[in-house]
Amino acid sequence: MFYRKKKSLIAMSGGVDSSVAAALMLRSGYECVGVTMKLFDSEDLTAPLSGCCSLSDVEDAKAVAFHLNMPHYVLNFADDFKELVIRNFVETYENGGTPNPCIECNRYLKFEKLLQRARRLEFDYIATGHYAQIEQSGGRFILKKALDAKKDQSYVLYMLTQEQLARTVFPLGDLTKEKVRELAAKSGFMNAAKSDSQDICFAPDRDYAAFIEKWRGKAAPCGDIVDLDGRVVGRHRGLIRYTIGQRRGLGLAYGMRVYVTAKSAENNTIMVGRDESLWARGLVAVSINLIVCDRLDKPLRVTAKTRYLQQEQSAMVEQTGTDELRVVFDEPQRAITPGQAVVLYEGDAVVGGGTIARWI
Repeated sequence: MFYRKKKSLIAMSGGVDSSVAAALMLRSGYECVGVTMKLFDSEDLTAPLSGCCSLSDVEDAKAVAFHLNMPHYVLNFADDFKELVIRNFVETYENGGTPNPCIECNRYLKFEKLLQRARRLEFDYIATGHYAQIEQSGGRFILKKALDAKKDQSYVLYMLTQEQLARTVFPLGDLTKEKVRELAAKSGFMNAAKSDSQDICFAPDRDYAAFIEKWRGKAAPCGDIVDLDGRVVGRHRGLIRYTIGQRRGLGLAYGMRVYVTAKSAENNTIMVGRDESLWARGLVAVSINLIVCDRLDKPLRVTAKTRYLQQEQSAMVEQTGTDELRVVFDEPQRAITPGQAVVLYEGDAVVGGGTIARWI
């Protein structure tokens, strides 16, 4: 009987993680092809690229693939990235939210467009250098935290569907970052000590407002800053320059410390108040994705994160609509921010999550 090797596309960013993921997939007997996604054009940027997605990253990915005797290609997804990630980033800021473009890139590019390309090329899987694990349980694929808690990326992967989980491999899920660098060095990879990218790839200087204004071709409109009583106390320089919980850069002589507590795109206003006005017991999330089940039929005890680096907080979650979750925390949480993701856990397993619409 003829046996065909399983085939996998390896998403290669040029970093050490995806390089080691490629090596481990080859070692496991997969037939592999490396691919690097071209996500944007230089004219869309406000600063030269020096980290993720730069030309040097493409060259690093090619060098590793050559070292592994593995084919490597660059796939042009720039138009998709512009429409599905950058446009969402810009519109979320303009509408008063604070987006997480890495989640949207995972949602639409790495695990949708790339998986579609893999199917078209008759590959069985895609593999990435994310730190997370996938297990099967009770007929479902379950997303679980990585062994290395400091590097765990399950928060930015909560949107993965059952079909996507079934065709994805995370070779680094049971490794520490230190072990990954050790494997890279032993393999002779030139990027073994390469630092991790920390910035949003299309705004490496972190000046998100400048990026948005360039992309729109116009300046963001200024507006009023009001206090909790509705009194005008200053002027802001455009909603896109502020986020919930922000204190610096307000330019106010208010007599006490105040923070951004809300933004209104409808009125083009920013509301400020004391720290105590930033605390809330719950939130409503939309654009939800559930992994452990198709629907929550009853309230569920979970732990939850509303930011990537936040420690998990005890909470109850209830599904209140086809595409809506209500999360109530045991203790009040500070600066719950619309546009960010809330991700729910049962132990090491990701229950699911959604985009924060408002706090309650």
